[in-house]
Amino acid sequence: MYQAIVFLPLLGAILAGIIALAGARARHSGYIDMHGHDDYGAAHAHGGGASHGDAAVAHAAHDDHAAHEPAAAGSRAAELITSTLLVVPAILSWIAFFQVGFGGQEARIPVLPWIHSGDLVIDWSLRIDSLTAVMLVVVTTVSALVHIYSIGYMHEDPNRPRFMGYLSLFTFAMLMLVTADDLVQLFFGWEGVGLASYLLIGFWYQRPSANAAAIKAFVVNRIGDFGFGLGIFAVFAATGAVNFDTVFSQAPALVGKTMHFLSWEIDTLTVICLLLFMGAMGKSAQFLLHTWLPDAMEGPTPVSALIHAATMVTAGVFMVARLSPLFELSPTALTVVTFIGATTAFFAATVGLVQNDIKRVIAYSTCSQLGYMFVAMGVGAYSVGMFHLFTHAFFKALLFLGSGSVIMAMHHEQDMRHMGGLKNRIPVTYWMMVIGTLALTGFPLTAGYFSKDAIIEAAYAGKNSMAIYGFVMTVVAAGLTSFYSWRLIFMTFHGEPHDREHYEHAHESPLVVTVPLGILAVGALAAGFVFKDYFAGHGVEHFFREALKFADGNHVLEEMHHTPALIAWMPTVMMVLGFLVAYQFYIRRPDIPVEFARQHDVLYRFLLNKWYFDEIYDVLIVRPSLWLGRLFWKGGDGRVIDGLGPDGVSARVIDITRSAMRLQTGYLYHYAFAMLIGLAAFVTWFTFAGQH
Repeated sequence: MYQAIVFLPLLGAILAGIIALAGARARHSGYIDMHGHDDYGAAHAHGGGASHGDAAVAHAAHDDHAAHEPAAAGSRAAELITSTLLVVPAILSWIAFFQVGFGGQEARIPVLPWIHSGDLVIDWSLRIDSLTAVMLVVVTTVSALVHIYSIGYMHEDPNRPRFMGYLSLFTFAMLMLVTADDLVQLFFGWEGVGLASYLLIGFWYQRPSANAAAIKAFVVNRIGDFGFGLGIFAVFAATGAVNFDTVFSQAPALVGKTMHFLSWEIDTLTVICLLLFMGAMGKSAQFLLHTWLPDAMEGPTPVSALIHAATMVTAGVFMVARLSPLFELSPTALTVVTFIGATTAFFAATVGLVQNDIKRVIAYSTCSQLGYMFVAMGVGAYSVGMFHLFTHAFFKALLFLGSGSVIMAMHHEQDMRHMGGLKNRIPVTYWMMVIGTLALTGFPLTAGYFSKDAIIEAAYAGKNSMAIYGFVMTVVAAGLTSFYSWRLIFMTFHGEPHDREHYEHAHESPLVVTVPLGILAVGALAAGFVFKDYFAGHGVEHFFREALKFADGNHVLEEMHHTPALIAWMPTVMMVLGFLVAYQFYIRRPDIPVEFARQHDVLYRFLLNKWYFDEIYDVLIVRPSLWLGRLFWKGGDGRVIDGLGPDGVSARVIDITRSAMRLQTGYLYHYAFAMLIGLAAFVTWFTFAGQH
């Protein structure tokens, strides 16, 4: 069963890739047969992608029906195959969730030998425990629904088989990550989702903005992954192993030990955990390494829902939870995790207040909620962080896919300032978005109410030096989250239409789009209440068993249930305040936001420009890197190496050859004259040499 869960998406990716190649050849050969010359590539590039917004429509650049029909049939086959090969693992994942979480049927399933080199022995195997089971449910359920949703959302794109193949490839890589039994296999899946993310963000490669966003995501993640790789090397150097069980068993012996780096003696476990967390900061878009996530919205909306809401960005949270036996032994590392998470929660929420792109608002919300999860990890409430990861997957995927339905209705318009009044035009989408917003803001009895409030209570009960900071930042972020979430609802669905033409043509999405929304809505409403005891209540130890390990002095899960009533109700109060302010600003007095932005222009521009992180990085990193690259390229490689090396030598040989060619005139008297000069020189030399 577990092999099927992991490898069926890979099979779907391979089959979709074969269909995509066959379809490309059919279109290519059909165009040549019709026009008699091979300029399909240029025509196809001209026809790909719309000029603005979330352009899911890349129309074919020709009318060759003979080629179009096989391509359409191939697209339908790819959609059916990949969707089926995700629905089956999703069903099996839920079965595994109950068998492992409640039945205790944990397993280690060997797949094949992988790396045997000296002391480094790595066998590819699947680690199945409660933590893995939670992630299997999240990954396969959301991915299956995104595959089905994409059938409707991408129906006009001629490259659907390639898109579906990328989705399945990403899912396989994520499943490899969450089933890893050692750090190297985890790193393999880690890099696999990075590759798939690059391919999906840049899926519409005809658009320069999509290519730039894909490259940015890839490069920023390389920074985090460099630290992650160093962390793995440090683990192997310290323990002689990368297998989780071996590393965890040897970790207590590393307490108090130091390692020499340059002129410093640094605590070994702190260095290891901080390097590993650096990878989590990149993959989960935490403060300082967050800049790639909003730009990743250049990819199709299903990509945003799958990668940047429910799965890939949660890989960092999962990794910290998986390595909880290490982090628990390094209070300094946990303090840093708390600080970064709390700062991210607040920072992203402030930026989300003023964004106008509907997908970017949700993207910054994702960034903020990931900060919440790391706050829980930092204070030692690992199961609570996983609880929010679990519930967040449902309501954030719901919000992203719901925004995609809005974008479809508005003919690929993403600016909320051009929307308004859509409540009656797309009522199903409206109510789905409202449910997602209620869950995100923590409305009582929804999924977010149980998981997000539990994080805030855990932060209040936390013992490290940044716990109170985490508590304050998450409470403030709760109010900001409520404001920008209801701002999105009010600007998009209420008030007067701002684009009458698009409004008149807006209509509800087909069932293939709305049914996945309905399923996610059930999770957004019920996932918190049903599973709260197993993630944040008295059933945690029975549910997770050895998958999560807590230090002997870590009683945060017990103490969080004894927080004062004022603390427990504070997130709900902030949620209500955020709603009331948003209602006042965007329903009763829509003139207030404009006037407020005018009066506080500096603050407004500061938030609108995302705290100027992109500009700061451009000055401090990008421009110096480009200057250095040009210096080495033009000066070092071009002038010095090539100029004095191959180019210089070849140029001198050519010069000498050209000079010699001038002597070869072809005239007999020139050759006779040259012979006479040579003979005279020889006689002169012989005469003078003989005198000596």
